[in-house]
Amino acid sequence: MEQQIDPGADIPGHHLQVFLKALASSTRQQLLRHFAEGAELTVGEVAEQAGIGRSTTSEHLAVLRRGGLLQSTRDGKLVRYRTDKEGITHLLGELQAYLLSSPEPRDAPPSRHLHP
Repeated sequence: MEQQIDPGADIPGHHLQVFLKALASSTRQQLLRHFAEGAELTVGEVAEQAGIGRSTTSEHLAVLRRGGLLQSTRDGKLVRYRTDKEGITHLLGELQAYLLSSPEPRDAPPSRHLHP
């Protein structure tokens, strides 16, 4: 079965691309699990639970926050992270709409084909 690539097809908006990039890392996917059931954790707590360095953890949590998957609040010197359920729901809705949209026909050069 062949899939056609439309070189003129619309691509997702920037915020949706940042969301997908945040999810693309298996490390970030694993870190998200630490926030299950509404957990609110600091960088140090996540680093300890995940068994990775604080600096690396901090970088990954920042990507997840920019991607709309986590929210953060400052508590004195500590920053606490938690899932952004509303943000995730909104972005998943946008992703679904993007994936299910059917582009309007265009006068474009011949499509390239992908072979499985």
